[in-house]
Amino acid sequence: MQTAHGDVALQTPRDRAGSFEPVLVPKRQRRLEGFDEKVLALYARVLTTRDIQGHLEELYGVEVSPTLISTITDAVLEDVRTWQSRPLDAVYPILYFDCLFVKARQEGVVKSKAVYVALGVNLQGEKELLGLWISETEGAKFWLAVFTELQSRGVEDCFVACVDGLSGLPETLETVFPQTQVQLCIVHKVRHSLQYVVWKER
Repeated sequence: MQTAHGDVALQTPRDRAGSFEPVLVPKRQRRLEGFDEKVLALYARVLTTRDIQGHLEELYGVEVSPTLISTITDAVLEDVRTWQSRPLDAVYPILYFDCLFVKARQEGVVKSKAVYVALGVNLQGEKELLGLWISETEGAKFWLAVFTELQSRGVEDCFVACVDGLSGLPETLETVFPQTQVQLCIVHKVRHSLQYVVWKER
């Protein structure tokens, strides 16, 4: 098993038939079962490398190197990049676009980040998350980059696009998908309508 100081030598019985099968750490396996999943679970909770090291030392009684933690998390990031660039269907009857703000750690400092979300309903009626993009703020200019990327990944048209009330967003969408009907989401419709209602009657 790999630690901060390299590999731990495991002494296993030698038998002529080669029939011995280790139980705790199987042959040719360098990490314990579920070890990577534990690292990723801690990483998903926005823990620092030092925090992850501390938790793993409590769990397994070994000091894990920062390099090993980075190797595990980098492998997942590569999967994410592959997923984010995968080809998409040519037509989606409905597309939903929204931006969420989340807290994320960057260089030791927790900052608010804008996460752009594109959700599609395919021709089979199933919801499909098309992609996630991270930026400092929400703006129509960044949405244009999102729409252009979706187009480059194969999306040619959608019937209805549901968006929020961001200024310039419908016009930006129409530059990439001109035949799409833009629908303001019901929550934003209600909020926008209430602007014209006196407070006591809301």
